[in-house]
Amino acid sequence: MIRSELIQKIADENPHLYQRDVERIVNTIFNEITDAMAKGNRVELRGFGAFSVKKRDARTGRNPRTGESVQVEEKHVPFFKTGKLLRDRLNGK
Repeated sequence: MIRSELIQKIADENPHLYQRDVERIVNTIFNEITDAMAKGNRVELRGFGAFSVKKRDARTGRNPRTGESVQVEEKHVPFFKTGKLLRDRLNGK
């Protein structure tokens, strides 16, 4: 599902809301999650999962095309850990 499909589904299930308002709500939620993670905070949605930021140290990598050694800088990457309810639902429990 992509963002526009999510917005459309929520708008269809809530006919009392305008689609532009639903779009604003969804964008606000995603922006708040992104802003919190950019500050290094963890975002937990109970039953769904938790978003966090992990630090990857600098390392020596390898260019797959040439085999040449390349220095890869330290970076921060998003990480998602599923919640128990989501895992159980995916496994048919």
